[in-house]
Amino acid sequence: MADVSVTLTVLFDEPFWVGLYERETDGRYEVARVVFGAEPKDYEVQAWLLANAYTLRFSPSLESVKRISNERVNPKRRQRQAVRQLENTGIGTRAQQALSLLREQNAVQRRERTKEEKEAEAAHQFQLHQQKRREKHRGH
Repeated sequence: MADVSVTLTVLFDEPFWVGLYERETDGRYEVARVVFGAEPKDYEVQAWLLANAYTLRFSPSLESVKRISNERVNPKRRQRQAVRQLENTGIGTRAQQALSLLREQNAVQRRERTKEEKEAEAAHQFQLHQQKRREKHRGH
């Protein structure tokens, strides 16, 4: 059976309220970012989630980190581990890294699409130019 974990975190990311919808499935981690605008009420978040959960665009999946068991750990040790983890993080949290991958992927797709559109427009302009040249020399 698949091990599935889903989390929705609503936070204030200046100047908007943002929701991070994180899911872990079979050792893979994905995240989707949702901008709410004004501070949403609990019932608004729930209604939005029920209506739009299946239309979310998730980041490319990342390798998930193994979860630590729920056994009792000394609070001081847990605090030291948290400090070490904060020091060892690179650019940001897993969600931020996954979202940056999604942004990069969208940028590449946008560049490719723009390039194709420019090439199609240039080919169209060339055809118009050729047609105009033929019409000029038709009667002479």
